[in-house]
Amino acid sequence: MLTLPQIDRVVGAALEEDAPWGDLTSETLIPAAATASADLSAREDGVFSGSEVFAAAFRLTDPSIQVDLHIGDGERFSRGDLLATVTGPARGILQAERIGLNFVQRMSGIATLTARYVDAVAGTRARIIDTRKTTPGLRALERHAVRSGGGFNHRFSLSDAVMAKDNHLAVLTAGGLSLTEALIAVRGQLSHTTHLEVEVDRLDQIDAVLAAGVDTIMLDNFGLDDLRAGVEQVGGRAIIEASGNVTLDTVAAIAATGVDVISSGALTHSVRSLDLGLDVSITAAPVP
Repeated sequence: MLTLPQIDRVVGAALEEDAPWGDLTSETLIPAAATASADLSAREDGVFSGSEVFAAAFRLTDPSIQVDLHIGDGERFSRGDLLATVTGPARGILQAERIGLNFVQRMSGIATLTARYVDAVAGTRARIIDTRKTTPGLRALERHAVRSGGGFNHRFSLSDAVMAKDNHLAVLTAGGLSLTEALIAVRGQLSHTTHLEVEVDRLDQIDAVLAAGVDTIMLDNFGLDDLRAGVEQVGGRAIIEASGNVTLDTVAAIAATGVDVISSGALTHSVRSLDLGLDVSITAAPVP
């Protein structure tokens, strides 16, 4: 859940970066008493995300600015739709506009891309989830955007679950223990509430991992035939995550193999910001 403290921390840092000593241009050119109105509109179709983040950019700049949202996170919109209206002191609106736009464009881009993946796997059991391949400092916002698009979140951080990948397993078994023995020892250190996921890259690793009682098996970079074989081999004894080579062109076929979860770093690490516009007009200028 995206919280107000998270939003204010991230947006506040962005505003400080953009105007550390104020907005010199607006303070020089725009009278202090001038008021303005700005319309946030869509220049292409998409899925909206970032409403509270967008509003925070203006609220933290000048609390007297009013943001009226005409759409909620997770709602779809069409090119030309009016998404929000901003009214208040012109200087504050002009100072905050770029930060507000930067966040809402990126978050809506993530939500829109996620929705395309979710639509592509409709009718299957597969969930679309993100990864830790997020922009440093923006994870909470970007993962909220994935949820806006109908996706789900993987572990939020390294502190949330045990996820043993190939390098971990190499170190773990270096002392002579078998893979099953090593994972049983790991399980013995964990509380009953801690999730244990193990990555495999070959079918012949699956039985050894299952014997340790893991919660999730990640089938990493498996072809479609091996994914189907892996699903049959696991037989419902663990959650199956497919990862690697996941694109809009491949995700439907991956989902059709019967996996439970499909993770894709592309949802956040290579997304294109959506084209949204904020058109500002002066509503009242002071009398000379």
